[in-house]
Parts: sequence; structure tokens; C-alpha cells
Amino acid sequence: MKSLTIFGVICILVLSSCNSEPKPIEYGSEGCHFCSMTIVDKQHAAQFMTKKGRSYSFDASECMLNYLRDVEPETVAMYRVNNYTDPGVFVDATKATYLISENIPSPMGAFLTAFANEDEANRAQLSNSGTLYTWTELEEKFEKDNPF
Repeated sequence: MKSLTIFGVICILVLSSCNSEPKPIEYGSEGCHFCSMTIVDKQHAAQFMTKKGRSYSFDASECMLNYLRDVEPETVAMYRVNNYTDPGVFVDATKATYLISENIPSPMGAFLTAFANEDEANRAQLSNSGTLYTWTELEEKFEKDNPF
């Protein structure tokens, strides 16, 4: 009976150490994993989490995309970006729509902004001009052009 109790405690500890959610960004005190700037902008921050549960936070989507050049995609569990129209709220980066517009500055000067859906991005494009991208298109742009 005693060994069964010890086994149960060990199982609980192991299961509780598995984290399926990225850690929250500590705005104003946490540094970007790419450029080391303090992350303060809740409209442009980004984050990814590895399958081992480690979170990497960035002050801008372009920093995350640059950092990801040296990361094996199969090691990543999730990519997240702040939704520009709902500051501080993360959305799945692979499903977001992106706008590069010189009328919407981002922390690193790439003018790259993420929106939760295409409708929000289209509305922002109407009033700010610029070019829309999907996650896949951005990945290709960063691989090919090294724009930032």
C-alpha cells in the first residue's frame, strides 16, 4: 500500500511538471530572446513554445521570425502573436493575418502587425495601406529576403 501511495505522488509530480501553456510575458521587465529589448508593446509581442515546454518571448513578430531561422520547426509546439486590435491577447500565429504598413510602426521598425483574422487585417489595410501576408508567406519572405 505504501509503495502505491509513493507511486501516486510521483505520478502527480510528473504530470504537474508538464506544461502545455506558454508562460505569460512579463511586459516591462522581460527581454526579447532575439534583440534583448524589453518587451512593452502589447500590440506586437510574439511568443513560441517548444514541445518540451520552454517559452521564448519577443518584442515583435519580426524578432520571432528572425529567431526561428535557427530553430527546427518540428521542435515547436505553438506560435503566438498579439492581436493588434485586442492588445495583450494572443492568437495562433499560424492562423493570423499580417499587415506590413508604414503607417503602423512596430517595435523593430519592420511595420509588421498581426491580426486575429483576415477581416480585421483588411479593415486596417483600408485605412493604413500596405500588404497582407499569411504566416506561410511571412516565413518564405524571411527565408528569402531577410527583410529585417
